Amino acid sequence: MKVTRTALPEVLLLEPRVFGDDRGFFMESWNARTFREATGVDVDFVQDNHSRSARNVLRGIHYQVVRPQGKLVRVVSGAVFDVAVDLRKSSPNFGKWVGVELSAENKRQLWVPPGFGHGFLVTTESADFLYKTTEYWYQEHDRSLRWDDADLGIDWRLAGAGPLLAAKDAAAPRVAEAEVYE
Repeated sequence: MKVTRTALPEVLLLEPRVFGDDRGFFMESWNARTFREATGVDVDFVQDNHSRSARNVLRGIHYQVVRPQGKLVRVVSGAVFDVAVDLRKSSPNFGKWVGVELSAENKRQLWVPPGFGHGFLVTTESADFLYKTTEYWYQEHDRSLRWDDADLGIDWRLAGAGPLLAAKDAAAPRVAEAEVYE
């Protein structure tokens, strides 16, 4: 597995070894030992999630203020522009973001550690998005940030009309008013 540190050093871009031939391909999408040796991060995943979304759906920016989740994310059909935002007030990178394309074709994964917000925009007709989490989802701790907060300045690479949002994302606060991590 190839590991690349992003502009936010704790957020890691992972490229698994893919073995392909005229029959198709094989790849190991998760191996605890390989992940630990390649990243230096030891995690226990407790939940797997799968979402399917149509073009221009933007999910996020989500995080849990209590019992924060680390997420290992990937796309198995279609493509997304995936974003992680540092929400730790004590971090020199507080409020900074990094974005990468994840697709079924490139087979890349992104490790988004606890303390970061996460969101993605679907850039193809539809996308199937899989992610493992290090903590269970708790509705009472679930938070969302405004996707177009000027203080964050995320370039979502939108073409044309604005994104399709869930009600909670449309009503989300800006980072200046949000509950974030110390």
